[in-house]
Amino acid sequence: MVEIFQNIRKIYDFVLPFEELADFIEFFAESSTELTRRHFENECFTVKMFASWTPTFYINLGSPYYIDLAKHRYLVKADQDILVLRNSTIERINQPFDNIFTVKFYPGGLEAILGLSQLGVVDKVINLKGILPDSLLVKMKHAINFTERVELMQCFLLNSFRKRRNNDHYLAMVRDAIGEYHAADFQLNTSAVAERLFITSKTINRYFHRVVGVSPKSYFSILRARNALSHFIDSEKQFEPDDYGYYDMSHFYKDQMKFTGQKLKEQGI
Repeated sequence: MVEIFQNIRKIYDFVLPFEELADFIEFFAESSTELTRRHFENECFTVKMFASWTPTFYINLGSPYYIDLAKHRYLVKADQDILVLRNSTIERINQPFDNIFTVKFYPGGLEAILGLSQLGVVDKVINLKGILPDSLLVKMKHAINFTERVELMQCFLLNSFRKRRNNDHYLAMVRDAIGEYHAADFQLNTSAVAERLFITSKTINRYFHRVVGVSPKSYFSILRARNALSHFIDSEKQFEPDDYGYYDMSHFYKDQMKFTGQKLKEQGI
């Protein structure tokens, strides 16, 4: 399965975070053995996800699996839990009986809650044992269901956030910049976003490199490509490229090729 082109969420259960964490965590999720077997029976399958610059926990509740990242293949053992950044395309090779608990952070969210900069995670697979307490990971694996695991993880993250809560200027400014870009329907360039925040283009570039690990221009391009492609796949006939700041369909196709690394017709579109 390839995200956006196929509904990869059909084999997962999802829960949104508490309101206090909603600016930093996008969701909690867990693969459902029942749903996976319903869609794939006993076959192996892959899940490909494009760049998003979002730190993500994968807590392994099942069997070993492989993950492809930055042209390397990693074996994730049955007792191994990992952190990845998703700064480039990532592909997970799954078994039908896999069971993985996921926490997906927004850019900068990991730093806001745990004080860990995502810059050190670029193109890496990090063992979560160096980040989360062993006691928490053990409780997660012995919890009776998804709801209990969400409660355990969310309470830990909320307590951590409250202990180290501070108004980090860099994190706040990057979050505001992303909000402005969304609010303008992906139409603004970096200079226009900076102007709305009363800062210079040089400053916004420095903040994004400090928090996200990439320039605002590159990050905004990913946001636009993701949202535009999702709209195009969902309702091609109603899709208008200028709604997302593209000059024409040719401009849109070129941007999608850059984002996904493949032509749309390769996905049967």
